[in-house]
Amino acid sequence: MPAAPKPETLAAFEAAKGFMPTDEGLALYAAAVEAGRLGLPLLEVGTYCGRSTILLADAARAAGVTALTVDHHRGSEEQQPGWDYHDPETVDPELGLMDTLPTFRRTLHRAGLEEHVVALVGRSPQIAAIWGTPLALVFIDGGHTDEHASADYEGWAPHVAEGGLLLIHDVFPDPVDEFTGQAPYRVHLRALRSGAFTEVSTTGSLRVLRRTGTGI
Repeated sequence: MPAAPKPETLAAFEAAKGFMPTDEGLALYAAAVEAGRLGLPLLEVGTYCGRSTILLADAARAAGVTALTVDHHRGSEEQQPGWDYHDPETVDPELGLMDTLPTFRRTLHRAGLEEHVVALVGRSPQIAAIWGTPLALVFIDGGHTDEHASADYEGWAPHVAEGGLLLIHDVFPDPVDEFTGQAPYRVHLRALRSGAFTEVSTTGSLRVLRRTGTGI
């Protein structure tokens, strides 16, 4: 039976700002618990307000490892003014720019998980370029353009340890179902074609893959 979060952790996840459905969150948590057994950090690309970070952090706490979360906190393209996913509450009133970092910090504090998370604030490719530590899990949930999704994959997938997990969110094979483009789907196909990753499970738009070969 897959590992499940405690009721209070799940309640914190469901109360947090964000878009991940509960069934996908439960699959993320189970994957994070499994990956945590490798004794290496768990990393997500795309923090937003910390909804999924709660689950990664709780799994990291149980495994005695660290959860890492990467985001510039200025919002991806679909979260800007004029888009359906824009939330005016996340706009810095002084600068007039998206700033989800304060909301993220409040989310983690309320969940009692601050000490189990390291927030890496910056552009994903810049951080990935100087990263040198193997990772038990990489969860790609950042920008949905081909440029951003491909950069996240190329930057972080090489750091997935042997036997570690690569998770890709918002994978929509049918163009009718997609909401911001099919870039994550194309990254998913690329990972499978590489021979480096084998699919483990599918839950909604979340794909879980395991590193079973070298490269990306």
